[in-house]
Amino acid sequence: MDLKAVLSQVTNAYAAARPATAPQPGTGGNLVRDAALDFSATLAQGERTALSAMAGGSDAHALVQALTQTELAVETAVTVRNKVVEAYQEILRMPV
Repeated sequence: MDLKAVLSQVTNAYAAARPATAPQPGTGGNLVRDAALDFSATLAQGERTALSAMAGGSDAHALVQALTQTELAVETAVTVRNKVVEAYQEILRMPV
């Protein structure tokens, strides 16, 4: 049997068996960067809304909504940070 034919067969079998949850080339990959940018945008939007409300340019409902979104973003970031620290500490406790 020819090596190229076997390689082609194996490659085709692998491509067919690849699970749907596998990352596709060229997509994803920047999940942490995108999350950080979304977090930063949420904080900036909350700050703009708060400044606008202090100047009388936005209503109280928009201010409360922006502050709630900002609070949720900060709580999420703190929770993720805590989980990362906890995982790091668990790794440190592993025997060598």
